[in-house]
Amino acid sequence: MDPSMQDSILAAAKGPTDKTLRVVRNKLYPMQAWYCLGLFIFIVGVFQWASYFHSKFARKHRNLENADPELASANHPRRFSLRRLPVALTNMYRVVAFRWTLEFGKSYTLNLAEVFVTMAYIIFLYVWAFVDTTDLEGHKLDLTYWCNRAGTLAASQFPLITALGTKNNLVSLVTGVSYDKLNYVHRMMARVVTVLLWVHAGSEVIYEVPFQPYLQYAWLRCGIVAIVAITLLCFVSLRPIRANAYELFFYVHFAMVLTFLICAYFHAQYDMMTYWIYPCFAIWGLDRFIRVCRLVVFNHSYFGFRSGSTLDATTELLSDDFVRLRFHRPSHFRWTPGQTAYLIMPHVSRLPFEAHPFTIASFDSNLFDSIEEQKPSGEKSTSTSLAEHALGSSTPFWKEVVFFINIREGFTARLKETALKGGKVKVFVDGPYGPSPDLSSYDTSILIAGGSGVSYTLPTLLDIIERARNGKSDCRRVVFIWSIRDANHIHWIDETLIRALQLAPPHLTVSIRIHVTGAPATIEPLAREYGDDDAASIQDDSRSEIVELESGKAMEKSKDSLLAIDAVKVENGRPNLPVMLREEVDMATGRMSVSVCGSQAVARSVRRALRFPVSSPSNVLNGGPSVTLHVESFGYA
Repeated sequence: MDPSMQDSILAAAKGPTDKTLRVVRNKLYPMQAWYCLGLFIFIVGVFQWASYFHSKFARKHRNLENADPELASANHPRRFSLRRLPVALTNMYRVVAFRWTLEFGKSYTLNLAEVFVTMAYIIFLYVWAFVDTTDLEGHKLDLTYWCNRAGTLAASQFPLITALGTKNNLVSLVTGVSYDKLNYVHRMMARVVTVLLWVHAGSEVIYEVPFQPYLQYAWLRCGIVAIVAITLLCFVSLRPIRANAYELFFYVHFAMVLTFLICAYFHAQYDMMTYWIYPCFAIWGLDRFIRVCRLVVFNHSYFGFRSGSTLDATTELLSDDFVRLRFHRPSHFRWTPGQTAYLIMPHVSRLPFEAHPFTIASFDSNLFDSIEEQKPSGEKSTSTSLAEHALGSSTPFWKEVVFFINIREGFTARLKETALKGGKVKVFVDGPYGPSPDLSSYDTSILIAGGSGVSYTLPTLLDIIERARNGKSDCRRVVFIWSIRDANHIHWIDETLIRALQLAPPHLTVSIRIHVTGAPATIEPLAREYGDDDAASIQDDSRSEIVELESGKAMEKSKDSLLAIDAVKVENGRPNLPVMLREEVDMATGRMSVSVCGSQAVARSVRRALRFPVSSPSNVLNGGPSVTLHVESFGYA
């Protein structure tokens, strides 16, 4: 009989040993952890997609009941109804999970959903690391049971951590949660696992005394380098460093992740656990492959294909703090409001393929596509000129790709220098990324932006108006609130807002409120580069007059200006968001959406305003609106 088989038979006859139990559990428990995490992701996905399809079917049902837009726009009377109990409970869940928050300083906020996920993951991972660690002699928390299990359990989490850090990942597809929202979970899991790795390393040092002789082994030295790399990465990824030195974080992140994965792979070879590490390379490689394919498709003229149009972007310095960048839309590039794109500018970046994300401020409109399709190919320029005539100087916001870029340091500071020269810059575009909230089923939409946050709310407004024109939206009222420091920033989008108000159908009420928070000053004309006719119209003083706001601020008001429209109000001072939102909730019925893109202070103010009692279950039961909040905050994820 084979000696090894004989030993196995003898071991089986004697029963399990501490060593066999440790080996089996070290392999079994990480797999069980994955089953639990997979089940949680599946449940989240079911709820997200059920909510999505429910909103779609609910809108179809309402359209059958209210086929006439005038009837649909009529306000329904408020009355108490227990049939709204499910809606009231859903609304209460939204308030508790996403609007009750823990605030750290002025720039960091965690909602209770994030707190719950964080605490649940910590408890879950450490229970799995220390459960069943009593040896056969009855010693509890035996070190030999959990020291290696902690390392194996930590290694098992890295495929998921890697996936959550990529732009194209299966978790986002299943759950419907955008990659930038999942980035919090990516950072949280990495930090929790780093602590678990130190538990593994510390216990090994204590168990293998003296430890120095083991340093001669390459697999151990690789493990030490790996844990130092991920620890350094955790410190560099802290929010203050990411916000104030993003490029440093970008370079260190790439170098430390690569160092960690390579060293972790060689370290895991000792226990034959490399099957937890090499999927990370595959996941990262797949994401990069998809991004490279997008770059080639959207920027194919740069790669030797003559059919494409070169993406030479125009840079315009709007103020000392903002640059507008715009270029013609690539033929295959489509996006929806609120999505972002990564811009690669080799002549501006330090590295040739350094990418930076920015929200697309323009709207991918189909407004004039029907006209262009009806024209022969030889008359395409005629249809294009028709669109430009109808939209005026606001044409880029309907027909091009536009970005408002806030000037900071590093990349954006160098972009400002390029804008000062007034030249064009070569741009590679990668995207779009992130979901776009579907507001077509909401009766009321409130859009709130601060500064360059208008990049998110402006295309959303244009989308609501176009859908309402085409009968694809239930929206009856939309309120556009924009807070700016300088009154001259109005000129960024004033012509676009005028055209949007002109295009709005009669059954859609549009209210625009602009708040100037800076020192009072006279609005100065902004030089435009879209045509000589537009510049001439600005200088035509025969149709203009100077008006004075309640605060004493002097502003130019012409017959064709934004200020001459009754639906537009411009005021000095910060907007009183709690009062404004309370008034809108009191007036609204049905479903109400609030979308906000601004600083943490703006987001906090909106969250507080939409808690109880404004968005309480009793208010919904008595016919008040069910309020959904979408937050896109400034800052680096």
